[in-house]
Amino acid sequence: MSTMQSKSFSKRYFDMKANKLRYGWEKAKRQKVCYLFLAPYAILFFTFFILPICTSIYYGFTYYNILEPARFVGVQNYINLVLQDEVFLTAVKNTFVIAVITGPVGYIMSFLFAWFINELPKWLRAIAVVIFYAPSIAGNAYTIFSIIFRGDAYGYLNSILMDFGFIDAPLLWLTDPNYIMPVLIIVILWMSMGTGFLSFVAGFQGIDKSMYEAGYVDGVRNRWQELYHITLPSMKPMLLFGAVMSITSAFNVCDVPRALAGYPSTDYAARTVVTHLFDYGFSRFEMGYASAIATLLFLVMIISKKAISAALEKVGT
Repeated sequence: MSTMQSKSFSKRYFDMKANKLRYGWEKAKRQKVCYLFLAPYAILFFTFFILPICTSIYYGFTYYNILEPARFVGVQNYINLVLQDEVFLTAVKNTFVIAVITGPVGYIMSFLFAWFINELPKWLRAIAVVIFYAPSIAGNAYTIFSIIFRGDAYGYLNSILMDFGFIDAPLLWLTDPNYIMPVLIIVILWMSMGTGFLSFVAGFQGIDKSMYEAGYVDGVRNRWQELYHITLPSMKPMLLFGAVMSITSAFNVCDVPRALAGYPSTDYAARTVVTHLFDYGFSRFEMGYASAIATLLFLVMIISKKAISAALEKVGT
């Protein structure tokens, strides 16, 4: 009897799935004009996002040096990464140190500055947004910081410290492994007010003011309760977008270490996963190995974003 019930249940289940697919296909045919309007974006998204990701995953299981046809090697690239590539393990450590510090701190800084700016008059708010956002798009930021942290007496920081008697000789900020990582973290935090910051500013402007009035009636007594029970739940889409951008920028650090600490840096003290990928992909042309690095980084970023999304779902509940 139980076997017959199981078969009956399975038949009903597959019939239900078939009916849903049939209904979905009929609905898609009725709305085919809508899909035509979506086609340009869908084609571009597939060509420049989905296809490269799938290609990278495939080449991660091959030996491919551009000049020769790709040769399938299974998981050998991943075994070499984890068990034999000591520089990669150093890059992973550096990347996680940067991500753990600059990701959350930059995210919180972006939100707090946007919150403070929201209280300013409109004209002053526009100026403040430009001031805070400008470092993230400044093309000469690396030049400025390379002068500030220059490793001789002409560097601004060394000059100031020597004038006040804190040090007797110039410190090699960008070549000494003891100082490279703190300097990079400072620079990355200074440049962290990017797209996420703009989304927070826009999110604050989009909150209905009547919600705050209703909150006061329901018992909200201070700004912190207002922030937790009204502001944060109303900005969940912006918070999620800012978190995604923060995670992406934290794990994709490459330009700052290469520009300031050199390529390669002293004792690989500024080596990151993306810098390692750049080395194997564009210096050594070992595309299969570089694709394996990219795939691992992609998986870590996806897991991190899922964790952040789950945490944000609980905000204000």
